[in-house]
Amino acid sequence: MLDHLGEIALYFFAAIAGIQIIYFLFIFSRVAFYRRKFDLDHTPDGPFSVIICAKDEELNLQKNLPGVLQQRYHDHMKPEYEVIVVNDNSEDDTKYYLRSIEPGYPHYRHIEIKQAAKFIPGKKYPLSIGLKGAQYETVLLTDADCKPGSTYWLSFMSQGFTDQKEIVLGYGAYHKKPGFLNKIIRYETFFSALQHLSFAMSGMPYMGVGRNLAYKRELFFKHKGFTSHQHIASGDDDLFINVAATRKNVGVVIDKQAFTYSEPKLSWNSWFRQKTRHMSTGKHYRFGHKFVLGLFSLTHFLFYPAFIFALFFPPPILWYVLGIFGLKVLVQSVITYSAMRRLDESDLFKFSWLMDIFMVLYYIIFTPALLFKSKTNRW
Repeated sequence: MLDHLGEIALYFFAAIAGIQIIYFLFIFSRVAFYRRKFDLDHTPDGPFSVIICAKDEELNLQKNLPGVLQQRYHDHMKPEYEVIVVNDNSEDDTKYYLRSIEPGYPHYRHIEIKQAAKFIPGKKYPLSIGLKGAQYETVLLTDADCKPGSTYWLSFMSQGFTDQKEIVLGYGAYHKKPGFLNKIIRYETFFSALQHLSFAMSGMPYMGVGRNLAYKRELFFKHKGFTSHQHIASGDDDLFINVAATRKNVGVVIDKQAFTYSEPKLSWNSWFRQKTRHMSTGKHYRFGHKFVLGLFSLTHFLFYPAFIFALFFPPPILWYVLGIFGLKVLVQSVITYSAMRRLDESDLFKFSWLMDIFMVLYYIIFTPALLFKSKTNRW
């Protein structure tokens, strides 16, 4: 009886570990071994509209907007892009700051929204206004609290529109700060990017992040904007990409100079609220996306409990279990380290196994957000 139970435990653990290894080897390796180089002297292929939606963001705009306005994206010394800031009913002095900088930047303008859209929560309404008011066909989206990684951010992101691509996904990182919370936030952000960027390169794009996301306006209007999910507060980025993305129309740009950097949350409560809001959109993904993501999350969650249970059985089962565990650790470590280097998060590698175990708790905490309706209408 004990031998039979031990065999079941071994096969169960081997199946879970095998599925995890397949994900790392055949999907997540796409980010880990990303090799594309970008041209610093790239001549603009066409003009861009950069759109930022802001609500009570005066201080963030003062700090980050100059980096967006001073991009090296010129043709004969003339900016080949415009920057549009949509001010959504701000109650601070955002509008005065936005007005004050207009004379210094001819390629900049702002739109003031003075009336809220009652039945469209979040920033989908102001973003729609910005997209409709954009002068150019290709748009690059970011947030008021985001700072471009370099003056080549726009140039590098534009180089993702090859082979008739209509969507380009970038990486939106968080600034490195002291403390365990910062490491958790950055690791979770890295882990999310590892998944959605790798799946996009594998022909199954399912989301993008609005801190660093570009697409064609024609695609936006073709899918009637956010109509299919305008009642949901979040999802202006991931739900739209989930609807509009195909196997062939998505490009990925990974380069430190093409990243954006945001200020991370400073308290566990604020980060919990943010993640709960973001996670609540996952239940609206396509079934196929939910299946492959759910399979990975389930096997990731079960890996450590199955390993611990299988350790209680004597050799030779124990040796097989340890061998399988060692193989999975090796594969995951190589892929994780390489991916962290690509995404400029390599300082997290020494904490990666602690963070990986923490993800078990993460699934327990945030899974309810996938099952129940979010009660917030905030961005």
